[in-house]
Amino acid sequence: MCIVEKMPRRRLRDLSIIQNTPNSEETNSEQQTTIGSSNVLETPDELTEIQTESGGSRRTRGRTLLKDLYKLNPVERVKVSRNNLGQLVGSEARLLAGYLGIIARNVNMLSINYESWHQMPDSNKNQALDNIKERFALEVSNAYIKKALGKKWIDHKSTLKKEYFKKDISLEEKLRNVPPGMLRYQWEDTVRLWNSKKGEY
Repeated sequence: MCIVEKMPRRRLRDLSIIQNTPNSEETNSEQQTTIGSSNVLETPDELTEIQTESGGSRRTRGRTLLKDLYKLNPVERVKVSRNNLGQLVGSEARLLAGYLGIIARNVNMLSINYESWHQMPDSNKNQALDNIKERFALEVSNAYIKKALGKKWIDHKSTLKKEYFKKDISLEEKLRNVPPGMLRYQWEDTVRLWNSKKGEY
């Protein structure tokens, strides 16, 4: 159990930032909640908490942006909490939802050329989870975060298919219609799958 000590506070736009001790136990609750803007309770102008590895914390107020994550000290994490109904709450939960979307679109970490999230290698999922834990202290299980990340990845693929995979053009044109930021080989593999009967849905 992490003992929270009084620490000097600094402002960082409505973030709950905490310092974890290196040997602090991770919360591994199996209670499943939903991450997403429509499922995160709105708590306007709330105080938020930043946790640091030494076990201290500080609270700040203001609007949070994803870019604020990169202003954190290496020992700090955004603390994402749940209410008594098990719902992830506050700007921290909204920030986590946005960050999961960024990770899901990272083609170097989570390639789109797997037929399903279940086929994504565990090593890729674990790399993504480690990246998330470098910035967030979570009150939900690893399995839940991976599931939420999988949904973001599926949504990303669906968006790519809708916007860049036009059914009324030839396969060659589809292969050339590589989305910005996408690795060509991943796109070509994915297009060939979508173009096959197996990829129709």
